[in-house]
Amino acid sequence: MSKIATLFALALLWALPAAAQTQAPSVHPGTKISFAPTVGTAKFENSMHFTAVSGLRGAGDTYTYSVGKMQITIDVFDAGRRVGAGSTNPTVSNQFDTEANASEQQIRQAGYTRFERPTVPSTCTYGAVSFRCIVYSAQSGATRLYSKMLLTGYNGYFVKIAIIWSLADSNSQNDADQALNSFIPALMH
Repeated sequence: MSKIATLFALALLWALPAAAQTQAPSVHPGTKISFAPTVGTAKFENSMHFTAVSGLRGAGDTYTYSVGKMQITIDVFDAGRRVGAGSTNPTVSNQFDTEANASEQQIRQAGYTRFERPTVPSTCTYGAVSFRCIVYSAQSGATRLYSKMLLTGYNGYFVKIAIIWSLADSNSQNDADQALNSFIPALMH
C-alpha cells in the first residue's frame, strides 16, 4: 500500500489513547467472526482492541487486511448498546451517519482536501449480508484516494468495513468491489 493510502487509513482509525489499545482476539467473542491470516484474497496485517474511554467511542476491535495495494479495515463495536441485525434498522442508520461524519472530520483534520461523498447512502450486498454503504474520496497533493464504507448490524454488534484504494496504484472501484466480493462472504459466513 502506498504511503499516502496508509496515512489515509490511519486517519480513519479511532482516535483513542495508545494506553487503551491492545491486540484484538482472532475470533471476536460476540460476533464469532474469525479473523484468519487469509480471508478470501486478503491477507491479515494487524489488529487492535480498544477499551472504552470515558467521553470517547466505546470498546471495539479493528482488524486490518490488504489486497494488493488496497487496504480493508473492519471495526466491530456496539457503541454501548445492542445492535439489531441488518442494514435497515434505525440504530444502524443513525450510526452510519455518525460514522460517515466522523470519517469526513478525521480526513479533513489529517490535511486532505476536496472531500466528496454522496448525500444519501445506498445498500450494498456481499454474499448474504446487506450493508448501508457509501463511496467517498479526498485529495492529497496530486493523489485522489477513495474509500467505500459499509455498516451493518451482525450478532448484536456493528460491523463496519472500509476499503481504501487509489487510481494512482492502478486500482478502481471495480477492483475494490471484487476484493469485497471475495472477502466479505468468506469472513461473514
